Amino acid sequence: MSLNQVDQRDLYRCVNCGNCRSVCPTFEQTGRESKNTRGRILIIRDVFEGKLDDVSVFDSINTCTTCGCCTAACPAGVHPPDLVEGARSGLATEGKMTPTQMKIRDTVLQYSNTLADAGPRLGWLEGTGLIPPKNPKAVYFVGCLDTYRYPETAVNTYKILNKMGVGLLSDEKCCASPLLRLGFVKEATALKNHNIDQIKKSGADTIIAGCAGCYNTLKNNYESDGVSVVTVSEYLAAHLDGLKKAGLGKLDLKITYHDPCHSGRHNNIFDEPRALIYEIVGRNNLIEMAAAREKSRCCGGGGGVRSGYGDLSLAMAKRRLEDVPKGVDYIVTTCPLCLRNLRDAGDDIPVIDLVELISMANEKKSR
Repeated sequence: MSLNQVDQRDLYRCVNCGNCRSVCPTFEQTGRESKNTRGRILIIRDVFEGKLDDVSVFDSINTCTTCGCCTAACPAGVHPPDLVEGARSGLATEGKMTPTQMKIRDTVLQYSNTLADAGPRLGWLEGTGLIPPKNPKAVYFVGCLDTYRYPETAVNTYKILNKMGVGLLSDEKCCASPLLRLGFVKEATALKNHNIDQIKKSGADTIIAGCAGCYNTLKNNYESDGVSVVTVSEYLAAHLDGLKKAGLGKLDLKITYHDPCHSGRHNNIFDEPRALIYEIVGRNNLIEMAAAREKSRCCGGGGGVRSGYGDLSLAMAKRRLEDVPKGVDYIVTTCPLCLRNLRDAGDDIPVIDLVELISMANEKKSR
C-alpha cells in the first residue's frame, strides 16, 4: 500500500505510549485496541510493510472520526488523522474500500453534494429578497448541509453578511472534504479546481465558511494564493462594531458551546465564537462544557463515521452530551454536522447554530 499522501515518518515516530487511548472517542465506546490511535498506527504500519491483509483493516481505519484528540495528546508529535486519511487513500487507490466509502464517493461525484440532492445550490436564497452584490471583497461559502438540510441557517447567516457587502459564489459545489477525508484525493481534484475557479471569478480576497469541515478543507487543502479563509464567527467577531450598530440585543439565556473538531482543535478557532456569545448573553452566562476548547470531545459525526457506523457515531454524540452543564438553555455550535449529530443523539436541550443565537438577539433588538 502506498502512503504517498502523508509523511510516512509519522508511522515510526509513534512510541506506543498509549496517551491516545485516553482521549480517542472510538476507543472510549468500543474498548478495542484496533479502534484506538495506537492500534490503528500499528495496523497501518503492518499494511504499509505488506505484513497484513489490507481488507481486514477497514473497521480499524474507517471508525476514526479524524477529530485530532490524539494529535493534541501525542508527546511524539505524530498527526494520526493524516495517517488515517493517507491509509484510506492508499487502499482506495488499489480499489479497496468499504461500501460506505463507495456510496459517498459516487454521490458527491454525481450530485456535487453529499446528500444526493439535485435541487439548485442557491435554492435557499429564493424568496428572501437578498441580492448578492457585484464584485464583493468577501464571499460566503455555504456548504452542503446548510444548503440542503439547514437552509434557515444559510438564510440567517446571509442576512447578516449581506448587510456587510458579502457576496456568494455563482456556482458553489461541495468543498470535497468528504472525498478527502475518505481517501479519494484524485476524485476531489475536479471539485477543488471548480471552486477555486469560482473564487477567482468572484474577485473576492476572503472566503467565509459556514461549516467547520468546509473551513478546514478550504484553508488547508486548497491552493488559493492571496485569498484568506475564515469562519463565520471569525468574520463577525472582526466586524463586531458593525454587528452591534446593525442591532444586536441582549438575551437572558444560559449557553454552552460545543467546539467543532475541524475548526477548534485542528485550527485553533476558540475565542471568536465565545466573543460573540459573550456579547449576547454576558460572560457569566456562557457555561463551559466539562471538556472544552482543545479538549472538546468529538460529536462522532466526522470522517465518514456517521454514514458508515451510525450506532457508534450516535454513541459518541450521547457521550458528548454528558459534558453539557446543567441548567443551560441552549447548546450552541458552529458546524452543521455537529449540530445534526448532537440533535439526533436525543437530548432535551436544543442545539442551535451560533448564527441562530445572533438572529434571536437581532430580533429582540428590533422589537
